[in-house]
Order: sequence, then C-alpha cells, then structure tokens
Amino acid sequence: MTFDDDDVTRRCDGLAADILRRCEERGLRIAAAESLTGGLLADAFVRIPGASNVFLGSAVTYDIRAKASVLGVDRGLLEREGAVHPEVARQMAAATARLYAQPEYGDRVIGLSTTGVAGPGPDGDKPAGLVYIGLALPGVLDEDGHGREVWKELRLNGTREQVRRLTVLRVLENLSLFTASSQE
Repeated sequence: MTFDDDDVTRRCDGLAADILRRCEERGLRIAAAESLTGGLLADAFVRIPGASNVFLGSAVTYDIRAKASVLGVDRGLLEREGAVHPEVARQMAAATARLYAQPEYGDRVIGLSTTGVAGPGPDGDKPAGLVYIGLALPGVLDEDGHGREVWKELRLNGTREQVRRLTVLRVLENLSLFTASSQE
C-alpha cells in the first residue's frame, strides 16, 4: 500500500492523537530512541496539542557510538552486526524507556525505537528500506513477569524521505494496536 506525503501526515497525526489520548487515560508515558528517523517520530507526537502530558522526549542517536554511549546498546553487537539489526532496535527501545523513567511514572514508560537504511542506496549488505522498529511495552508481561520488548522488521520502498516518514507511520500503527488493546 502506498500513500502520498499528505496522507501519511494525516494518518500519523490521527494515530498520534489517539495514542496520546489513550496513554494519558492509562497513565502511560512515551519516549523514543531514533536513528534513521532523526527526530521525525518525536515530531509526530509533539505536533499534537497536549503531547507534553504523555511524550517525554527522544534521544536521536544517529551515530553508532552514541547508541552505545547514550543508550547502552551492546558495543559488541554493534561492532558485529552494525546498527541495522533487530536486537539493536529492541535494546534501543528498552534503553529509552529506562533513560526517561522517573519514580513518579513507575513502570509506565513505553520505549520506541527506529533503526535502518533510509537510502538512497544500500549500507553494505543491507538494502535501502530495511528498517527495524522496537517497542518496550510496560504492562505487557513476558513469561518472567518483565515488561515485553519486541521488534519488527520493515521492508519499505520509496525515497529516503518516504522511508523515514513511512517508518514513523509503522511505529505509530504498531503502538496504536497496543494502546487500543491494552486493558489497564
């Protein structure tokens, strides 16, 4: 499915507004760690009036070393696999939830992440449009009773800017599914 730029913006605005409303009702907060989106995910939230009631911030860790030093992503993993890897996305999401956590929020911070190849060409053996997103979801417990951390692989087509914008849309779509189904 393809969308024009205005349609993507409208869809992002609608999803972000719904997510922010649902999170505020449930006392959840949102934080992001962005690489290929470079702040676009944060912008999708802060475009919505009242976002500051839920959205805490975004760490733009574009440089591979920043992912390790700022977020604490495993250096060995980054050296072996590079930044475009599902485990990197998972670790980024989990780390941003911890980075923005405050005692008054408890375990109620959703962590989001984006990493991938926006293009125009490949990055080594990784093609343009290969993207990983991560979500650290409080209240969705794994078998050990910890918050669930998931990643998703995306294969997107388009220009560099389209890949970046579609990544934001896909993050919002995935987060929307969680916030719509979350019964807290």
